[in-house]
Amino acid sequence: MFSQLGDKLQDIFKDLRGHGAISETNISDAMRQVRLALLEADVDYQVAKNFVARVREKALGEEVLHSVTPGQQVVKIFHDELTALLGGDAAPLNLEKPARILMVGLNGAGKTTSSAKLAKYLKKQGRAPLLIACDLHRPAAIEQLATLGKQVDVPVYTPGPNEKDVKRAAAASLEWAAAQGGNVQIFDTAGRQEIDTALIEEIKQLKEFLKPQEVLLVADAATGQQAVSVATHFHQALGITGIILTKLDGDARGGAALSMREVTQQPIKFGGVGEKLDQFEPFVPARLAGRILGMGDIVGLVEKAAEAIDEEEAARMEKKLRTASFDFNDFLAQFKMMRKLGPLENILGMIPGMSQIKGGLNVDEKQINRTEAIVLSMTDEERRRPDILNARRRQRIAAGSGTRVSDVNDLLQRFNQMRKMMKNVGKMKKMMGQMQRMKS
Repeated sequence: MFSQLGDKLQDIFKDLRGHGAISETNISDAMRQVRLALLEADVDYQVAKNFVARVREKALGEEVLHSVTPGQQVVKIFHDELTALLGGDAAPLNLEKPARILMVGLNGAGKTTSSAKLAKYLKKQGRAPLLIACDLHRPAAIEQLATLGKQVDVPVYTPGPNEKDVKRAAAASLEWAAAQGGNVQIFDTAGRQEIDTALIEEIKQLKEFLKPQEVLLVADAATGQQAVSVATHFHQALGITGIILTKLDGDARGGAALSMREVTQQPIKFGGVGEKLDQFEPFVPARLAGRILGMGDIVGLVEKAAEAIDEEEAARMEKKLRTASFDFNDFLAQFKMMRKLGPLENILGMIPGMSQIKGGLNVDEKQINRTEAIVLSMTDEERRRPDILNARRRQRIAAGSGTRVSDVNDLLQRFNQMRKMMKNVGKMKKMMGQMQRMKS
C-alpha cells in the first residue's frame, strides 16, 4: 500500500534535502508536486488541498527557513502532519461490556472475512469472541461466516434459513450468546453494491436495538474517489466509531485511507494486509507515515518477528549456521519462518531506506516459490547431504520441481557459497575468542 505515493514523495523530499537553504519558491514547488502526488494516489481533492496548505504554512515558519537542516525540518513537518491525517495515535477498541461490534460496509469490501480476522485477533489477545451472522439477504454470507468461524475456532450464530427479520435474528443471537459465555460479540451485517435507503434503514434499526460500543466501517483500500462518498454516508447515518481498511497489500495508491479518516474524523483501527486470516493488524498512523516516507517501521518488524519466530528454533539455527552444519532441511525451515512474517515486499518496506532500493532488489515471489519447489523435490537424505547431488539426481529434482537443471545448479552453488561464508565467519569468531583469552 502507498508504494506509488511513497516513491514520489521520497523523490520530492530527496530533492528538497539537497538544497543548502530553503526559500518560499523551493517549498511552493515541492508542495505543488506533493499535491499532485496525493491526487494521483486517489486522495480526495479537498483533503489534499487542506493537507498541503497546513504543511506549507508550517514549512515557511522562521524556525525552518533559518534551520541548519531546513530540508530535514520540512520532512519532519510532513511526517507529523501525515501522521495526524492518518489518525494520530492508534485508537484501541472500546470493549466495555456488553462489548458489541457492528461491522458495516458495501458488498465486496470484505466484511465477513474481516469479522473472522477480528475474531482471530481478539482471541489472540485473550478475549472470547463470538461471531453473529446478520446478513439475511445473502445465504452465502452466512455459510461463509460459519466456515471461517470453524477455521479460527470461534463459535458462530447462524439464523434459520427462513428468517427475514434482522431484529428478531439479533434478539435470538443475544440469547445464544448468553449461553455461550463469550465476552465480545461481532455482528456481520448486510451490504449492497451501492448505498441505498433500505440498507441504511435496516442497519440503523439493528444499531438502535443492539446499542453496540463500536460501529466499524469495512472499506476496500482501493475504493478510490468513491471513498469519501461511502464514508460520509455511513457516518452520517450510523455514526461510525472506526474504519477497517481491507486489501492494503494490493493497493499501490491508498488514497482512500487518507480521505476516509479526514472526512469522518474517526480512526482507522485495523488493516487487512493479505488474504490469510492472520494477516490483520492494528493501524498505527506514525508507523505507516514513516513507511510512506521511506523511514521504515522497525518496531512493526520486531513485533512481527516476535510473533512468528520460535526462540528455541532461532537459537538452534544460529548454532547450525555458526558451525557450518546448515543443510537444506534448515533452509526449508528458514523459508517457513519467513513466510510467517508475511509477503517479502511488506517486510522490506519496514526496513529504513529499503523502499528506495526495493526496485533494484527485484523481489520475485515466483523465483522464491521455484527455489522452495526445488528443495521440496529433494529426498530427506539429499537435503541432509547436498554433496551427494550428482547429475542424475539433479535431473530428477529439476523434473519434480518443474524447473531446469541450471536452476538446481544455481541454487546449489549459492547454497555452498553461503555455507563457506558461514564457515569462515565461524573460524573468525573462534580465532577472535582465542586472541581475547591470550590477552587476558
